[in-house]
Amino acid sequence: MISLSKRFMPALLAAFLLLPLPAAGGIAGVQDYFFDRFDTDLHGFIEARGGLRLDREEDQRDASIGEARLQLDFSRWLGDGELRLKTDLLADGVMEELRFELREANYDFSPHPDLDVRLGRQVLTWGTGDLLFINDVFAKDWESFFIGRDDEYLKKASDAVRLGIFAGPVNLDLVYVPLVTHSNYIDGSRLSYWHGGQQRIAGRDQIARDKSRNRVFRDSETALRLYRQQGSIEYALYGYYGFWSTPEGMDPDSGRLIYPRLGVYGASVRGPLLGGISNLEVGYYHSLDDTSGRDPLIRNSEWRLLAGHERELARDLTAGLQYYLERKVQYNNYLASLPPGAPAADHNRHLLTLRLTRLLLQQNLTLSLFVYWSPSDQDGHLRPKANYKISDQLAVEAGANLFRGSRDHTFWGQFEDNSNVYLGLRRTF
Repeated sequence: MISLSKRFMPALLAAFLLLPLPAAGGIAGVQDYFFDRFDTDLHGFIEARGGLRLDREEDQRDASIGEARLQLDFSRWLGDGELRLKTDLLADGVMEELRFELREANYDFSPHPDLDVRLGRQVLTWGTGDLLFINDVFAKDWESFFIGRDDEYLKKASDAVRLGIFAGPVNLDLVYVPLVTHSNYIDGSRLSYWHGGQQRIAGRDQIARDKSRNRVFRDSETALRLYRQQGSIEYALYGYYGFWSTPEGMDPDSGRLIYPRLGVYGASVRGPLLGGISNLEVGYYHSLDDTSGRDPLIRNSEWRLLAGHERELARDLTAGLQYYLERKVQYNNYLASLPPGAPAADHNRHLLTLRLTRLLLQQNLTLSLFVYWSPSDQDGHLRPKANYKISDQLAVEAGANLFRGSRDHTFWGQFEDNSNVYLGLRRTF
């Protein structure tokens, strides 16, 4: 990681944007060279994004995002499998650093007609929710999600082995991660958050610190999915053994956040209903380091439920609705364990979401709105966005992250001062 002076950032952003458009002798020439010389496909994009907070905070920067990104995506067939490498070079003007990110580096092959294997760094995802996750417990990047990066960056990659077994009436996905991948949570360095210990909103004046698990094979994750397609309906069972992906505990000796052990067991069903697609998903989060719910420093076990429906309302207009529930287990023990004066979470947290998507101008303009609203917490998050394709290679995007809440300690309410707007320009090749 290289530290950058602020005065060099505008020039660096301009340099990314002024790279040549795909044309003979430009990026297309580089693509042709890789294909001819190494039999390798090369794709990617060049992007610049900038954004501002809507509310000024003394302990945070006015800019929510200001960065340039170059992504290169290589793929090549080797023997009986495909090798893929996806890398990002990011110039981050807000954090004043230049960093290299290895997004994917894996080899995909099939040693048997009924077996697929993927080895290496990869993005892991399953489940039925739309920006809501129950049995998808794999690592996320919540900071990227809240500052206006592309939705691709919500998911973090893991160094894993994934097996797909297709034999008999039921298929099996099995994932093993030798060293758990933690989510990128809100720690105060860029976005403010609710500090439970100090009972206030904290930012750069109180950056959260954690104790990352770092013992390979001992701090591992194992996940499986059994699924079956029967007609147009898919059924699935899930299992997970590992750790909370965000730090849901605290070490009383050091005061650092920790990642307690976690088991997750769930099921889902998805298929056509009432002129659209419906889904139902359930999961039990077993907090293995506090099964009684009496430890105030570790998150309780909980049940989670998700029901959703999506359908086309008119030509080029779709809508999706979801209901989500978190229900704490051992709630009375949780209440008894709270320190005096600490706000208590509700026994049941209800959350509703709405997604509207409209395509215009021969589908070159995409208008979308995603709304989270919790009637129990009285808080929410709005994500309006517009994306316009200027050409096959060039697109511009504008959007916002708007947070509202009546209480500082609720999930969305804690982020109210982080509301922001952003603008992005991307060239693909």
